Amino acid sequence: MPASALMIQGTGSNVGKSMLVAGLCRAALRRGISVAPFKPQNMSNNAAVTDDGGEIGRAQALQAIACGRALSVHMNPVLLKPESDTGSQVIVQGQVRGRLNAREFGGARASLLTAVLESFAILSKTADLIIVEGAGSPAETNLRRGDIANMGFARAAGVPVILAGDIDRGGVIAQIVGTRAVIDREDAAMVAGFVVNKFRGDVRLFDDGYEDIIRHTGWAGFGVLPWFNAAHRLPSEDAVDLARPSMAGGFHIVCPMLSRIANFDDLDPLAAEPSVRLSMIPPGSPLPADADMVILPGTKSTRGDLAFLRAQGWDVDLHAHVRRGGKVLGICGGYQMLGHTIDDRGGLDGASGRDRGLGLLNVETRMASDKTLSKVTAVHCASGAQIDGYEIHIGQTAGPDCTYPFSTVNGIADGAQTKDGQIAGTYLHGLFSNDVFRAAWLKSIGVSSGGAGYSQLVEDTLDQLADHMEKFLDVPAMLACAAPVGK
Repeated sequence: MPASALMIQGTGSNVGKSMLVAGLCRAALRRGISVAPFKPQNMSNNAAVTDDGGEIGRAQALQAIACGRALSVHMNPVLLKPESDTGSQVIVQGQVRGRLNAREFGGARASLLTAVLESFAILSKTADLIIVEGAGSPAETNLRRGDIANMGFARAAGVPVILAGDIDRGGVIAQIVGTRAVIDREDAAMVAGFVVNKFRGDVRLFDDGYEDIIRHTGWAGFGVLPWFNAAHRLPSEDAVDLARPSMAGGFHIVCPMLSRIANFDDLDPLAAEPSVRLSMIPPGSPLPADADMVILPGTKSTRGDLAFLRAQGWDVDLHAHVRRGGKVLGICGGYQMLGHTIDDRGGLDGASGRDRGLGLLNVETRMASDKTLSKVTAVHCASGAQIDGYEIHIGQTAGPDCTYPFSTVNGIADGAQTKDGQIAGTYLHGLFSNDVFRAAWLKSIGVSSGGAGYSQLVEDTLDQLADHMEKFLDVPAMLACAAPVGK
């Protein structure tokens, strides 16, 4: 039998589409259905390395876990990684295709539909059900021509749509009814129904509003979903979610929220540690003086975010932190910032130039056109613990402090440290997800791990999400909306 597909679109960004897809994927898996996630076009600097050697958005990686399957580039064939306010690196089927500004991308979208439909067809041969996630909103009528992310894809692939609205931000009746009013008749015909997401309080208080939406749209309602309190335990793709709560432990780790912060889910396992208090520091706020450890995270634009860091005065705060004896760890772009110079005379990371780094590690970075993109198994030099992570970066770093590497990958040194270990840097992402390494690393800085398995925490939370959706939404009716692929 051919695979079937169903698409979740939203009335706007961050209405909970990714979470709804993850929950539906886990609900389908628990029914014994072979299921896979798909997002035609994504925009995120939080990427995951796939088993087939490419990169996709982090949300699709989480959804793949919910489906119990390996990551594939075909789960997210077009990924845009913003490098500035107007331009992005374009990843097609896992590999860098080039760089486009917003206006150029508008003209290129239609040509990317071929790759999107090809990936959808390939993925459809591997599962019985494909659950698709839209991007932004189908009500953005100025983007409808050439659209590949929402109704353009749904119409081209013949995939029914369920529209999700976010009551937490207010105006959910207008969100859903307004979407129905502005999209064209053929697009509206693709919509099988709607859900209201993120309700706080007694859902019965919204009964009249729910009926008003049905009356004004003619669409079926699949339920009102209360706020899912455990959502913060799952890896997030959107930087807007970085203010999520952390355990109130004694060891204080702070991380500055860079303007192009990337792969910040590296820190999620630390946030789940009872002995750790993780603070994400927004622009305009100083790095707290009581910090025990500062982690400089990955970034899509190392030189741009180095300038941004200095503009916030965080370089001054960081040097004061070091003088007080505080520790520093740089990950990927954060590691590159810690050195003396970043040489990019080829203009691979923005305008051509050579910038002075923070000078906390005796290393230098030279940007190179080849992009390192691989899953790795490394050994932490200080503890001997295994690290299961991935590399996703351009540039090579070298210098005297590389004599004291952070880890080794197949016998090859990764990263650098000062001789006393106070300052360290690594190119490895995903390193803290390994429970053994995380416990060893925390022990090396005088902190005991809570011993909880992070991967199991994610699995348990996905089950709780599916339970939550089964309780409040008509999940069987939603899954029944799926239509055969190619019909």
